[in-house]
Amino acid sequence: MEIADIYGSLPTLETERLILRKVTLQDVEDMYQYGSNPEVSKYVTWDTHQSLSDSKGFIEFIINQYEDMKIAPWGIEYKANSKFIGTVDFVWWEPKQQTAEIGYVIAKECWGKGLTTEAAKALIKFGFQKMDLVRIQARCSSENIGSQRVMEKAGMTYEGTMRKAMLIKGEHRNLKLYSILREEYLNFGKR
Repeated sequence: MEIADIYGSLPTLETERLILRKVTLQDVEDMYQYGSNPEVSKYVTWDTHQSLSDSKGFIEFIINQYEDMKIAPWGIEYKANSKFIGTVDFVWWEPKQQTAEIGYVIAKECWGKGLTTEAAKALIKFGFQKMDLVRIQARCSSENIGSQRVMEKAGMTYEGTMRKAMLIKGEHRNLKLYSILREEYLNFGKR
């Protein structure tokens, strides 16, 4: 399995409440709405969007990634109102090692509704069923309690804290590392 096998034609994934699909230029205003919120961008590596052109530039980057068959995020569309509310993706994928890392961001008005967990679970399922993964991990700033809960609800296990592992907005941050293995996923799905 190669990266181009998946990202050459990014498949649309559907859950009970969400459609995970390619990000398009029609998503600029919705992305700006959540990307311009400092609470949403507090723990991510990208800066708070200051204008629609920041969001447009990021979406153009994503579209170029799709065209070049490189790793790029799925857009999260909320079925209830057809609104683009965030992204979920494999931040990196090592096909030869059969490992990958997921990441996600979602609009603040969607926090606490289980939508991020639903998106993360869909990506985990896709990773184990379609990408031949053996391990999927995720990391978050040690202060980001919401992201930790998403990982736990998605069936991931806390492995430890990586001290000062990433420079985010000028500060070296401790990152909590979570993972799920294929056999754990198979057992988690039976619960």
